[in-house]
Amino acid sequence: MEKRFPLKLSTRLLVFLSVLALGLIVATVAIGLVADRGMMLMLTLQDILLFIAPAVVTMMILYRRPCHAMTMDRVPTWKALLVVVAFYVVSIPAMNWLVTANEAMSLPAALSGVEHWMRTMEDSAAETTRQILDIHTVGGLIACVLVVGVMAGLSEEFLFRGAMLRMMQDSRMNVHVVVWIVAIIFSAFHMQFYGFFPRMILGLWLGYLLVWTGSLWVPIIAHALNNSTVVVFNYLSNVGILPEGYGDNIGLAPDGSFPWLALLSALLSFALALWAGRWLPMHGKTEPDRRNDSSPIG
Repeated sequence: MEKRFPLKLSTRLLVFLSVLALGLIVATVAIGLVADRGMMLMLTLQDILLFIAPAVVTMMILYRRPCHAMTMDRVPTWKALLVVVAFYVVSIPAMNWLVTANEAMSLPAALSGVEHWMRTMEDSAAETTRQILDIHTVGGLIACVLVVGVMAGLSEEFLFRGAMLRMMQDSRMNVHVVVWIVAIIFSAFHMQFYGFFPRMILGLWLGYLLVWTGSLWVPIIAHALNNSTVVVFNYLSNVGILPEGYGDNIGLAPDGSFPWLALLSALLSFALALWAGRWLPMHGKTEPDRRNDSSPIG
C-alpha cells in the first residue's frame, strides 16, 4: 500500500486540532450572525460546525472509509441498549451525589484568584443552561430534546469517541489509558470545573461502551438518554408536575444524613460496569475492524 499520509499519532492529532480550530472559527462567525434568532439555532450550528464537521472531515482525511473507521456501520444490539438504560437508572443517585460534592469543592486561599475565575465560568454556564431549559410548552420540550438531548449527544460523540478515541486507539496505546485521556479532555472541554468529575465519569462510561460494543451508536444513545432525561425533568418541574430540582435530588439525603442510597447506587453501578465489560464484548467487537479499506491512509 502506497503511503500518502504519515500515521504518527502526533501528526494525526495535528490534523485533528487544525480542523477543529477551523471549525471553531467558522462556528464563532456563524453563531454571531444568528445570535438574535434563538438559542436553539445557535446550539444547532455549534453542534454541526464545532463537533460534527471537524470529526467527519478529520476522519475523511485520515481514513479510506471514515464511516467504518468511526464504527458507525455497526448496529447496536438490544442487549447493549438494555445495559445503557439499566446503568443510567442505577447510577442516578450516585451521580447526583457526585455533582453535589463537586459543586462544593473549594481551593486553598492561595488560589483564590483561580477559584474566582472558575466560579465565574461556572455561573456563566449555569445561566446559559437555565435559559436553555426554561421551557414551558410541549413544542419547546420537543425542540429542546432534539437539540440538547439528541443533537448534542450525537455531535459530542462524533468528536470525542468517534474521532479522538478512534485515532488514539490506532496508536496502539493501552485502551484504558486512551479511554481515560479522552474522558478527561471531554470534561475539560466544557469548561465547567464544578461539574468536572461527574462529566469525566460519564465520559469514561461512554468510552468503554464504544470499546466494548464496537459501535459508536451505543455511546450516542447513552449520551442522548442522559441529556434528554435532564431536559424532561426540568420541563416537568417548570410546569409544576414535579418539584423544582426533582431530578437533581434523587438519592440525596434531604436531612444531611449519610447518603446510603447514593452509596448503594455507586456500588451497583460499578458492579454493572464490570459485568458489562465482560458480557458486551461477546456481542460486539472490542475494537474497530482493521481491514485495508478502512485503515488509516498511510
